[in-house]
Amino acid sequence: MARRAAVYPQVDPRAGGIVDRAVTMVGARARVGEALSRARQRDAAAVGAGKHWILREDLARAAMLGLTDLPARALARRLPVVAAGATEIAVRRHLAAGAPLVIVADRRGVAAVAPLGTEALLVPGPRRLAQMPPATRDLLATTGRVADRGGARAWLVGGVVRDVLGGRAGDPRDFDVVIEGDGLAVARALAAALGGTVVEHARFLTASVRADNRRIDVATARAERYDVRGALPRVVPAAIREDLGRRDFTINAMAVELASSTWGVLDAFGGRADLAGRRLRVLHPLSFVEDPTRIFRAARYAARLGFTPDPWTARAQALALSLAPYPALSGPRVLAEIDLILGDAHPARALTRLGGGGAFRLIDPRYRWTRATARRVAGLEDTRAWVGHRGLAVNAVELAVLAILADQPEAVGAAGLARLGFSGEPRRRLERALVTRREVAGALARAPAPSTTAAVVRDRSDVELAWLWLAGGRPVRTAVEWFVAQGRTAAATLRGDDVIALGVPAGPAVATMLRGLRDARLDGRIDDRHGEIEYVRNWLATRKEG
Repeated sequence: MARRAAVYPQVDPRAGGIVDRAVTMVGARARVGEALSRARQRDAAAVGAGKHWILREDLARAAMLGLTDLPARALARRLPVVAAGATEIAVRRHLAAGAPLVIVADRRGVAAVAPLGTEALLVPGPRRLAQMPPATRDLLATTGRVADRGGARAWLVGGVVRDVLGGRAGDPRDFDVVIEGDGLAVARALAAALGGTVVEHARFLTASVRADNRRIDVATARAERYDVRGALPRVVPAAIREDLGRRDFTINAMAVELASSTWGVLDAFGGRADLAGRRLRVLHPLSFVEDPTRIFRAARYAARLGFTPDPWTARAQALALSLAPYPALSGPRVLAEIDLILGDAHPARALTRLGGGGAFRLIDPRYRWTRATARRVAGLEDTRAWVGHRGLAVNAVELAVLAILADQPEAVGAAGLARLGFSGEPRRRLERALVTRREVAGALARAPAPSTTAAVVRDRSDVELAWLWLAGGRPVRTAVEWFVAQGRTAAATLRGDDVIALGVPAGPAVATMLRGLRDARLDGRIDDRHGEIEYVRNWLATRKEG
C-alpha cells in the first residue's frame, strides 16, 4: 500500500520501452513500389533507404498517384532519431513539436514511436487568444456552445488562427470553423442563435453563416483522397486531426477548440515553430503533386507574410514541377490563383518568385522565364496605378497574363491563353496584344503627327493600351499617355447635320469629313468652330475644282 507523503521515484521506460511501430530497411536506390511492398510485408510505419527515412503513408500516397517508379528517397523526410536509452520526455517533445514519427535506434536496429493523440497535443491557448476583441470572443464562444449542444465539437482554423498566434491579430470579420460532427446542422443552429442567415453547400459538407457583418464558414471535418495528380480530391468526413492534415502548410494546419474557456490549441504539425521561424513548410512531400495550385499559394503567402519555404518544401516543389504537365489541373484554377495573388500584398514579388521557380511551366511545359518578363512583371503595380488614375477598364488578371506570356514564342503564348481558359473576345484581344505589340510600338515611335499616333491605337482596347504603356519604351509610353489623356476624346464641334448643311453630301463623305476635322484638331491645324467651317468650305471647293 502506498504511504502518505512518501516520495516515489518516477518510472521512465525510456525510448526503447515506448516503441510501438516497426521500421524496415531497403536499398538506397529503391523505388516507391519496392519500398511500399517491403513496408507492407513487415507492417512497418517507415522505411529507411540509406540515410533517408520515408513514411509508409507517403509511399502509399505516391502509389495512389501512379508514382511507383519514383525513387523512394524523393519522398524522404527529416525524422528525429534518438537512442533507445533516451528519456520518454525527449521523445514526447519531438512528437509535440510535430514530428510524424520518432525513430528509435539501438544496436539491434531501428523502430519508431507513433504520434501523440489529439488530446495529448492540446495545450491551453496563449494570452493572444484572450486578447481578441470582445465581439470576436463572444462569437466564437457562442459557436462552441451551439456545437456542444448538438453533440459536436467546434474548432477555429485557418488564417485567423495563424494570424492571432503569429501576433498579427486585428478585428477579423471572416472565420473558418471545422465541426467534428454534423457541420450543416451546427451551421443552421448557429444562424438561429445569432439571428443571421445561412447558405448551405450540402455536396461539400459546408455552409456560410452571416450575422452582424461577420461571416462564419462552417465545414464538416473531412479527409481528402487524390486519385489523380492535380485533380480535385474526393472528401469524406473525418476527425479534426485528419482535417488539419489535408491542408497546405503547417502554419495553416492549427486549430483552436471552442468548447471550453481555455481555448486549447491543437498543433499536430509544428505550425507554431514555423510561425516563429518565419517558415513555409508543407505537411508531406507530395503536397504540391496532389495540388499544384499550392505552389501559387506558397508564393502568395511568402510575399504577404515575408516567410520563406524551408529546403524540404523547396525540394517538394521541385519534385512537383519535374512531373509536369498535369492534365487534370484545369487552367482556370491556375488563373484563379494568379487573380488571388493580384489582390494580395506584393503581387509582383509573388509572380517573380513563381517565374524564377519554374511554376509557369504548369501553364505550358515549354514556358521559359526571361529577364524581360521579370522587368514587366515588376512594372505591373505602377501600371495598375496608372490605369486607375486614367480610369481605364482593365481586368488586372488579363494584364498580368500578357506580362507573363509576352516573351514566349507565339505558339506558347496562344497555347497559354487557351490553357488558362480564355475564349471569345477576351482571348482575341489578348492574342492581338501579344502578336502586334512590337508592330504597334514601332508605329507609335515613328508616327509623324498626333493624328497618326491616334490612328495607330484608336481601335485598341483598354487592356491593350495598358499593355503598351507597360511594355513600351519612353516614346511609346509618352504616346499612349497623350492618347488616353487627350487624343482619345478629341472630336470636332461640328456634327453630321452641320456639315451636310454646309454642302457635304449625305453618305460616306460625312464620316470622312468628321474624321478629317478631328485629325486637323489633333494636329493643331484648326482650334475653333470657325476654323472647322473654313476647313469644310475649303474641302468642298477643292472637290468642286477636281
